[in-house]
Amino acid sequence: QVQLQESGPGLVKPSQTLSLTCTVSGGSITTNYYYWSWMRQPPGKGLEWMGAIAYSGSTYYSPSLKSRTSISWDTSKNQFTLQLSSVTPEDTAVYYCARGPRPHSDYDYWGQGIQVTVSS
Repeated sequence: QVQLQESGPGLVKPSQTLSLTCTVSGGSITTNYYYWSWMRQPPGKGLEWMGAIAYSGSTYYSPSLKSRTSISWDTSKNQFTLQLSSVTPEDTAVYYCARGPRPHSDYDYWGQGIQVTVSS
């Protein structure tokens, strides 16, 4: 059974960089042919895909967030990380990590989500 767990600060100040980590257990993040994604859901809005890192280490980003987003991994810890720079209150959301056979759909395992609030 694959499990994903998000971790990171729950409060970030405007203009700072948000950094979240997803720790994976029960399976390796380098296993063919899975993609490990980050998504978010602002209050009262739908789920937004932000980006993904593949089993190969290749990265994929939402065009609307690409200039502010970076996804990386630490295979020794079986973790992947999201960094979102220059945050504003509009980046307040519940952030999720998930696994799927494609970069941005068909997820089969999800983390429970982590609330991140951007406020001074």
